[in-house]
Amino acid sequence: MAMDKREVAEAFRDRLKELLKRSGLNQARLAAAAGVDRSALAQLMSEAAPRLPRAETLVNLARSQGVSLDWLLGLSDEDTVATEVTPTLAIEEGARGSDDSRLEAWRKEAVGTKIRYVPSTLPDLLRLPEVIAHEHELDLGPSSETRIAQAHHALDYTRRPETDMEVCMPRQRLVSLAHGDDMWSDLPKSLRQAQLDHMARLTDELYPTFRLFLYDAREAFSGAYTVYGQQRAAIYLGDLYLVLTAKETILRLSQHFDQLIRRSIVASHEAPLHVARLAQQVS
Repeated sequence: MAMDKREVAEAFRDRLKELLKRSGLNQARLAAAAGVDRSALAQLMSEAAPRLPRAETLVNLARSQGVSLDWLLGLSDEDTVATEVTPTLAIEEGARGSDDSRLEAWRKEAVGTKIRYVPSTLPDLLRLPEVIAHEHELDLGPSSETRIAQAHHALDYTRRPETDMEVCMPRQRLVSLAHGDDMWSDLPKSLRQAQLDHMARLTDELYPTFRLFLYDAREAFSGAYTVYGQQRAAIYLGDLYLVLTAKETILRLSQHFDQLIRRSIVASHEAPLHVARLAQQVS
């Protein structure tokens, strides 16, 4: 599953400590260099209640020390900056009580272009409501009712003839679902089989406007994100979205997605049959 807000905050705190050590500065001087209040920086470095700063603070810290935002957030081991850091980033809370209209708006913005999606578990539009409710018990994200509504809207969008959506995910996640391993260990066999049958039917029905690729998690890795055409990208962080609008960043994420497709072991036209066979292996 994707990192939740607390995990990202803890990763950020650890990177901040590493940044302080590497810079040779004390907290006061690091805060001054980044234009951050000293007490605010001390709170960010506290282990008692790790939290994420505002987007502006993240940008200022990264720019002042010449590191990438991805590295500062613990999303990458590459700390160099490919291009100048600009304030084209926002951290937004996920919706809780109702469907998140922002997701619909971002999909509409991408009409006529590709939406490229790496899910944190299973693709939203392919999940059964019972499976969504099960997953909700294991994370800190929006309510299961909200996620079910989001999945319904995503499926409706994907059925439109102008849609062009690609999904990449590790094959091992579906194998775990079939065998009832890891997060699926307490999901009944009948429901796991129903979920895989549901996925097989939909990937067949929606092809080719919706294309599912499966890669080997031993050969490739990816966090959860969506690229909405050329307009924006959203990295999923549990109950937060890290929203990026810089063209260079969107291009790099699209290139990363291309690499996942090239390294896939199950092509999109093979996915329906492959998932259907996994449904027959449910144990």
